[in-house]
Amino acid sequence: MTGETIQVEMGNGDHAEAYLVTPAGSGPWPGLVVLPEIYNANHWVREVADGYAAQGFIALAPDIYWRQQPGQYLQYTPQGQAAGRALGSAMDLQAFSQDMRSYCTALRAIAGCADRVGAVGFCLGGKLAYLAAARGLVDAGVAYYAVQLEQHLAEAAALERPLLMHFAELDAHVPADKYAQICATLADKAAVEIHLYQGADHGFNRFGYPPFHESSATLALERSVAFLRRHLG
Repeated sequence: MTGETIQVEMGNGDHAEAYLVTPAGSGPWPGLVVLPEIYNANHWVREVADGYAAQGFIALAPDIYWRQQPGQYLQYTPQGQAAGRALGSAMDLQAFSQDMRSYCTALRAIAGCADRVGAVGFCLGGKLAYLAAARGLVDAGVAYYAVQLEQHLAEAAALERPLLMHFAELDAHVPADKYAQICATLADKAAVEIHLYQGADHGFNRFGYPPFHESSATLALERSVAFLRRHLG
């Protein structure tokens, strides 16, 4: 398994930095874009990418703030949280569509990558994974505790790609009424799976940091890997 920092061609001569990790062997492997929390593609997200590579995916964790302030890989501190919230709230979500196309194109150009590419995202990245699936930018998506989806549920009308969503019972960012709204909006989407994890809070998958919830994280990962293998091959 090999991890490296690469430059992704974003069009108009622009480039964005990304962490790329390739499984051992010769493939072919499906591609996977790992979309981060507000803290961007920091050390934890790169470990997540490593984990998916170990499961047989070529994983790409991009600098999602490259249009605003490139290279902002933030720590889990009050200062990092404040910076991440400001950057995340200022993201151009329409421009994200073009960025996502560039990430997928970069993955498909890598030797050993199969044609199908998915996305997995956390918090802000969960919202981005939902948008990527709804906009038909990826072949399948996985969204962990996606925030602010109530602002983007109109896009669910166009959602045809498989989407797996993980939510936490104690998550104040996605309280019960918003969770119910999401479930009701997506209820008629046969390709959407939604799971609620009892006793877990926002960020339950962030191993090494609170509020990590091991049993929920383990089950969510098992479901995510099975889902991605089923839909990406």
